[in-house]
Amino acid sequence: MIEITVLGNGRVGGGLAAALTRTGHDVTVADRSPGAAADAARRARIVINATPGAGSLERLVAIREELRGKILVDVSNATVDGPDGLPADLLYPGSSLAEQLQQALPDTQVVKTLNTMLYTVMTAPAALTQAPTAFLSGNDQEAKRIVRGLLADLGWHTEWITDLGGIGTARAAEAAVLFVPHVIRSSGFVPFAVSIAR
Repeated sequence: MIEITVLGNGRVGGGLAAALTRTGHDVTVADRSPGAAADAARRARIVINATPGAGSLERLVAIREELRGKILVDVSNATVDGPDGLPADLLYPGSSLAEQLQQALPDTQVVKTLNTMLYTVMTAPAALTQAPTAFLSGNDQEAKRIVRGLLADLGWHTEWITDLGGIGTARAAEAAVLFVPHVIRSSGFVPFAVSIAR
């Protein structure tokens, strides 16, 4: 059992919290207010960022001390949205939210994962007709090992997880969000994930 705090109580955060609780972890969900986030992060070993990516950096820097020495699992995408509310561009072109977080939080181990799929797939990867891929980006090998364990708890098979390397590789995974509006307009809100075919 790991003490986990999920920041963000929308569809992504709520779904992850419920699934991780079912697997036996001690999960706290905090809303976006700095006080609630700080209190919950202080008690956790792992903090999952499921807040809207456009405001994540500011929110997390505000609780820098509470995140010191913790693993921060970033599942958000920082985008500029179009008129229809769907992602139209990246907020950090030439970089990524995960890189920005790691730079701002040097005493926290940032791991990027689960951001290349519709939120329902995060906790039910086997529901797809083809095997999806969960990418990992992060500088700390032990942190990534622990996050692999969480992914396994969520139903991700070992062969479905691809470690891309250091945190700089997160910009590739985050760029995949630009597929999302086109896939949704083409097929609707049906479960999908970016996958590497081998």
